[in-house]
Amino acid sequence: MSHTAPPPTGTSRSRWTALAVLSAAMLMTILDGSIVTVAMPAIQQDLGFSPAGLSWTVNAYLIAFGGLLLLAGRLGDLIGRKAMFLAGNAVFTAASLLAGAATGPGMLIAARFLQGIGSAMASAVVLGILVTLFTEPRDRAKAIGVFSFTGAAGASIGQVLGGVLTDALNWHWIFFINLPIGLATIALAIRVLPGERGAGLAAGADVIGAVLVTGGLMLGIYTVVKIEQYGWLGPHTLGLGAVSLVLLAAFVARQATARTPLMPLRIFRSRNVSGANLVQMLTLSAMFAFQIIVALYMQKVLGYGALDTGLAMLPAAVAIGGVSLFVSARLNTRFGARAVLLAGLVLLLGAMGRLTRVPVDADYVTDLLPVMLLIAGGGLVLPALTTLGMSGAKADDAGLASGLFNTTQQIGMAVGVAVLSTLAASRTEELLSAGESQAAALTGGYHLAFGVAAALLLAAFAVALIVLRQPGTDTPVQDAAPAEPAVQRPAGRLPRPSHPDISHDRDRLSATSRTGWPAR
Repeated sequence: MSHTAPPPTGTSRSRWTALAVLSAAMLMTILDGSIVTVAMPAIQQDLGFSPAGLSWTVNAYLIAFGGLLLLAGRLGDLIGRKAMFLAGNAVFTAASLLAGAATGPGMLIAARFLQGIGSAMASAVVLGILVTLFTEPRDRAKAIGVFSFTGAAGASIGQVLGGVLTDALNWHWIFFINLPIGLATIALAIRVLPGERGAGLAAGADVIGAVLVTGGLMLGIYTVVKIEQYGWLGPHTLGLGAVSLVLLAAFVARQATARTPLMPLRIFRSRNVSGANLVQMLTLSAMFAFQIIVALYMQKVLGYGALDTGLAMLPAAVAIGGVSLFVSARLNTRFGARAVLLAGLVLLLGAMGRLTRVPVDADYVTDLLPVMLLIAGGGLVLPALTTLGMSGAKADDAGLASGLFNTTQQIGMAVGVAVLSTLAASRTEELLSAGESQAAALTGGYHLAFGVAAALLLAAFAVALIVLRQPGTDTPVQDAAPAEPAVQRPAGRLPRPSHPDISHDRDRLSATSRTGWPAR
């Protein structure tokens, strides 16, 4: 049994109101992520976290969120994406109340895990709802641009707002602020989001597959985020990594043979679905170098405070948001998403290239501000990737494609956290042993991270150039051998769906890597 999402109903105004509701929900979760990073020292002091335990205020969220996205996306297709969105926001809002009321480390970590579950449920289906609401290429490009702007705005606002709330009130309010936003979002979503019938759990309730993929992803993300602590070749890393790979391999085998697979493998026959997800993983792994390493450089080398760092990075967020909101849609419509993606990657490559030469005594205006402006390429990259990644999915699989897209985001960010921070820490230790000053050693470590990030972006450019095709030329894959000839729709009308400071600061700031881009 399959189901086809109904065509968008209601007026054009109601569709844009629905987009505002979807964006508000994502803004809430993005705000939460970036606010936590600047409030972590206060949380540690108040609740008595150990340095290692404090990292779990980030990792508990990351593991639950990344591990459940794929399952949540498929369940959205089966029970209805609106129902999944509402349930996810309800869980997230309730978990925010629990987190704000936390009186000990265990209570806060449990609440953060529940927040990750709620975020996965809501985030996994947002793009699926968006692409079925906006079927016209021009309107879809505008909607994706607005959605991308929400991510950039949420990240920058969160960094500043977190410092203000923590200083003016206390850290509890970084979670309590979600309550009015969450309740208003739920109330409006009930009214403005289009209702739909899912295919039903019998059409794809692969329980065994769900257990395999959720366990594999959660274990894999846990292994990646703990690499810096246990090392690349440590028994802990190798053992858990092997188990994670076995679970994921078993999941793939299960999907190839199950009668009602959780993730039909046909989705990967689309060049755009497969290629866009790979490009996204490479790009977001590289962008960790900007989101986190630049912040560490400002604080540890240049001596900036947390609030000063947020303000210093504000031009980048404004540039990304402005480009995604006012420029990307027009460029995507005129030149095509593939060409815009390639141009955005070139700008990001230029930013990383400049960062590989940033000095110990950098001047913000001459050395860092140009980087902040070149990062505007991110405002071109993500809307184009979203358009390409969702263009290859059938309407029935829009929630699955959305969940997959968000899952590869999380994998890319987690890999970036592990690889680039570990390389920077190792290089810093080498330079300290060679007699370099702490500032020079840290800068040298960061230079290596920026260089590796540039290499990842170059790989992303090559994949995009070779694999991706302009939407409309990469036809969504249909189910095998229908009983009657499939009706071909016009392509343009298809609803598409270490060093002592580095480890601690990585944990304190790593959530930023999840929040500088629209999707969590």
